[in-house]
Amino acid sequence: MTRRTGTEAKQSNAKATALKVGIVGCAGRMGQMLVRAVAANDHCLVVGGSERPGAAVIGKDIGLAAGIDPLGIGITADAADLFTQADAVLEFTSPAATIQHAEFAAKKKKIHVIGTTGFESAQLAALGRAAKQTAIVLAPNMSLGVNLLLQLVERVAHALDADWDIEILEMHHRGKVDAPSGTALALGRAAAAGRRTDLDAVAKRARDGVTGARKRGDVGFAVLRGGDVVGDHRVVFATEGERIELGHVATSREIYARGALRAALWAQGRPPGLYSMADVLGLSG
Repeated sequence: MTRRTGTEAKQSNAKATALKVGIVGCAGRMGQMLVRAVAANDHCLVVGGSERPGAAVIGKDIGLAAGIDPLGIGITADAADLFTQADAVLEFTSPAATIQHAEFAAKKKKIHVIGTTGFESAQLAALGRAAKQTAIVLAPNMSLGVNLLLQLVERVAHALDADWDIEILEMHHRGKVDAPSGTALALGRAAAAGRRTDLDAVAKRARDGVTGARKRGDVGFAVLRGGDVVGDHRVVFATEGERIELGHVATSREIYARGALRAALWAQGRPPGLYSMADVLGLSG
């Protein structure tokens, strides 16, 4: 008789009420972390994972691909089928892929938790349309600490006038493809909201050469890339004679996986809508 591993036993003994979760991009760094988080949670069940067509991991056991015991589930290239099997789908991929998958979520009325960053305005509008049909949780950063930081930045920016310059610094690993990071831009939007202005009107996203003096009211961004940095963010409020700095340092991607899973569990039974982690954590309003 073949003895089941602990992970396989947990999967097979899961209650019918467990949230059935699928992971898009399940073999990537975040995807693997998501698989491990879901498999370890007593209220969830891994039901599938997808990767891009032609990927070497297609057909491989999703548990083994994530570095845990086998789950008896092969990785598929059919993301649409994943939305049929799952109650909720977690995704940290690319903007173009995420938009397509949001359409699947809307059609199937399934929860879609999105940690993808780098969306353009038209793509965000597409997510908004999909959210009219199902519950979508969209967050540039799923961590509790970052979402508390967003609240603090907005409050501090509201309390200080434009004599206080605002600069946002971020650093990520060398492989990150978008800049500034989605979290840095969210921090910028929080600062602009505190100032009752639009970030696009005040953002200064690059400086090079003789740029002239800093414009009053600007929100500046500085971007660093290198090594395996998970994510460092700092917001500086500076004026004559003093400076306030608020920051967050992530040392493990596990915090994002925990947040995404918390969002999926929270979204159960919610009406269609585009939600944020502030909603999930009870920080909105």
